[in-house]
Amino acid sequence: MSTWVERLAREIGALGQSESSTPERALDQMSVAAARGVPGCSAALVVIWRDVRPEEEEAAEVAGRHVVVDYGASHPDLATAFEHQYATDEGPTVQSVRTGRPVTVGDVLREDRWPRYTSMAVQCGDRSSVTYPCALDGEVVTFGVHSGRADAFDHTVVTPLVAVLAEHAAAALHSAGRYTDVAREAAHMRRAMDARGVIDQAKGIIMHAKGCDAAAAFEELRRVAQRNRMKVAEVARRLVAENAGAGGRG
Repeated sequence: MSTWVERLAREIGALGQSESSTPERALDQMSVAAARGVPGCSAALVVIWRDVRPEEEEAAEVAGRHVVVDYGASHPDLATAFEHQYATDEGPTVQSVRTGRPVTVGDVLREDRWPRYTSMAVQCGDRSSVTYPCALDGEVVTFGVHSGRADAFDHTVVTPLVAVLAEHAAAALHSAGRYTDVAREAAHMRRAMDARGVIDQAKGIIMHAKGCDAAAAFEELRRVAQRNRMKVAEVARRLVAENAGAGGRG
């Protein structure tokens, strides 16, 4: 293993064990370290899942399958793209945790595996990616590196690298012992499945106010999120709450 890979793996492992960091912050910092350190990577995503079952063992409808405990994204657009994956159950990260295998994407525009994800991926700059799953004390960590460019990664090189980073992240998070049942439930509520619904509500408010279409409304949400270093879902929640408050004052 090259020196810079070892250094990056150690950095990610140390972030998971830092006593001064909350679980959510540790995951965010891991994703930022990967985005900064992996060649070709423009954003990274680290997700912890529970209630994971191998795909072949799942019935067509299984309540609570591969449920998100918490996640960290180095860029708000990638967070939005992931929340869309989670809501629609389509996309590379969801497929990786479902199958228990690495998932590589050369160009999402050439993909036919996730038709409901393609448009959102392009809007959020997720053109190519490598995602690797790793066991975590009965749960699963998926570690993904993403790029806004097509064919940004040499998969023969990057896939083993992401595997190393995923293993270091999982080991650190396991040894830290941070994820109690209470933390799991609180984190899951933060990442609730209503993210897409809230974003759609906010888009509707913007479309009505500005007379624009849905794509332009989403771009406005994304622009505000980038400017304020927030996730798009959080901007949407605030806008919906503000609009509801204004409507309730007479």
